[in-house]
Amino acid sequence: MKRLIATTLLLNALFVALLLPRYPWIPWIAADALLLAGLFALWPRGRGKRLLAGAIGALYAVLAFFALSDVLVRQSIGRPFNLYLELGTAGSVFDLMKSNLGLGLALLIILALAIVFAVLGGYVARLLSQLGGGTPARAGQLVTVAGIIAVAVSWLPQSTVGLSAARLTAAQIQLAADTHQSTQAFRQHLEDNPGAGQISPLTGLANTDVILGFIESYGISAVTDARYRPVIGARLDQMGQALADAGLHIVTGRLRSPVQGGQSWLAHTTLLSGQWIKTQLDYEIFLASDFPTLIDDMDTTGHHTVAVMPAITRAWPEGRAFGYNRIYDSSTMDYRGPALNWVTMPDQYTWSWFQRRIRDQASTPLFAELALISSHAPWVPVLPVLNDWDAIGDGEIFNQWKDSGEAPASLWRDTERVREHYTRALDYALNVATGYATRHVDNRTLLVLLGDHQAAPLITGGNASRDVIVHIISADPELLAPFIDNITLPGFGWGVQPGQDREGPTMARFRPFLQQQFGAPLDVAEISVTGTIEN
Repeated sequence: MKRLIATTLLLNALFVALLLPRYPWIPWIAADALLLAGLFALWPRGRGKRLLAGAIGALYAVLAFFALSDVLVRQSIGRPFNLYLELGTAGSVFDLMKSNLGLGLALLIILALAIVFAVLGGYVARLLSQLGGGTPARAGQLVTVAGIIAVAVSWLPQSTVGLSAARLTAAQIQLAADTHQSTQAFRQHLEDNPGAGQISPLTGLANTDVILGFIESYGISAVTDARYRPVIGARLDQMGQALADAGLHIVTGRLRSPVQGGQSWLAHTTLLSGQWIKTQLDYEIFLASDFPTLIDDMDTTGHHTVAVMPAITRAWPEGRAFGYNRIYDSSTMDYRGPALNWVTMPDQYTWSWFQRRIRDQASTPLFAELALISSHAPWVPVLPVLNDWDAIGDGEIFNQWKDSGEAPASLWRDTERVREHYTRALDYALNVATGYATRHVDNRTLLVLLGDHQAAPLITGGNASRDVIVHIISADPELLAPFIDNITLPGFGWGVQPGQDREGPTMARFRPFLQQQFGAPLDVAEISVTGTIEN
């Protein structure tokens, strides 16, 4: 009897632990653990009992993996773990681990986790298979009855009894069903609204270089969160003064990103397409749809369209689907400096290379998308900004910072120091972008600097807005005037500071706004469709 009680308590603790990431309160009793203990106590020893115990142990190991993954996904990209979506991003997660920790350590961590989950599953299987030996039948019957009652009680609101394994499994099934339904609705929307994706020549920008500079993790929390506002607010003030001294003008606002903490490509695609692309499945459906984007608009206008993607380190077939004239990745940007953990090259090199190798040699107006990655986790090392941009060359000058800074695995043991490094990295990214603007933006340039998404909830907190900051810079104020007090893209104003009193429109509004203001006017209904589909 004592053995049955002890084993039941152990199983209860193990099963309750599955619910820790998903509940604001923790149930005291896992009803399914109690019921399993009773049933296995009644079942005589035999091969069938061992096989079923092994199957339940294996299921427990999988569910424990789901529970840990839920904690990590919530902390990194601000949403629950969804197996239906995560299968498509496993490769990107491994690449991130490999870049930050090295291949050997990344594989070692994966192996260690696999062993831990296997041991957990084996332990649960062993506990179940050993139940029943020497236990009075009446004791097993009492525990079984208690398990049945617990299952019934678990359905009561705010009960201290929970169905742990069953609810975790049901949650993944429900998420899969909801995600499938959502993606089917998105697919149908693209098929039903071909007019919303019309190509519109942006004749008002025909002789203007249009540059989209996505600054990694530049979210609104950079200026609304007291932990970051002193540094980033001061940096923005310095930016405003530097731009004014260079004869440049700036408009600032905010846009809502579909993601947080990662999957930047969903934000990029949302902005370029005018469609709300919030999951990997939406992204894949969109790529397969041949739906036009801002790239097509600019190409039709007569611009040479390029993508500068220093974070791309392997084949990127999706990039060709966007229709850029040229795509440059880390292997084609002539960089001879050191890699900086995940960051393949510093932003200052990216800006310098783009100007020397692309803009200075262009014979037609450019439309360029730059992915600026110095403010990407792990935020170490943070380099100084070089005053002599002409000395940057092929990046060998950055070799003096090879292996500088501490290892990410060491830094990330201290959350406060991680936040400090995030602030410093973002400050660097804004400083470099300002340096580029003051040197190379003129009255035939429209430079759009914006965040791709907020940083992870570890940095922003769990309930932070998903808005990012957007700066639009030019020497020609007439290019910026349409952004002021516009109903299609509300909330933009002169200066470097974004408004803090209202949420921004979605990134999906940006393309319809440009079409409306700089190209052939869109029908109001079409603007509404492309700008507000968020489900």
